[in-house]
Formats: sequence, structure tokens, C-alpha cells
Amino acid sequence: MAGGWEGSDRKRRLPSGWPKIRARILARDPICKICSVRPSRFCDHIVAKADLNGDADLQGVCGPCHDQKSSREGNDAQRANPRPGRTRPPEQHPGIL
Repeated sequence: MAGGWEGSDRKRRLPSGWPKIRARILARDPICKICSVRPSRFCDHIVAKADLNGDADLQGVCGPCHDQKSSREGNDAQRANPRPGRTRPPEQHPGIL
């Protein structure tokens, strides 16, 4: 995945016992909770950006489902907070008075 943690403060906000929490969730959910087909490789926060780290908000997911879910959440966040446009307003034609 391009970028990964680059530009994110998410890793710093994880609890100190994250490796143990992650291992516990992946043991609980050996098969992806989204597609129910592939083995889980990632510990995913069900509610994005909520910083909820309890077992009820975590799920084991496979790589393709994790990438798709993360992309969808990122797109939703961009739509909710669009950047200002970079285009200038159209200039009037010099021949128009």
C-alpha cells in the first residue's frame, strides 16, 4: 500500500499494549470479518478515527478488505472536508465593457 503510515499520527495514538491487543484480535478473528473468506492479517478499527481500542471496536480483516475499507474511509473524509479549489474565477473578456 502506497504511503502506509506516512503523514499519519495514528501509530502514536495507539495504546502501549497494542501488539498484544492486535494478537488477541487476530486470534479471535482468524478469518476476515468483512469477506469471511481470506485469513485476517490486519487488526481494523470498526469505527474509523474514533480511537476506540476495545475488543468490541476491533476486527480482524484481510489485506484486500482492509485496503478497500481504508480507501473508502479516506474518500469519505475528503468529501466531508473538501479542500478549497485551486482555480481562479474566470476573467472577463477584454472586449466586454
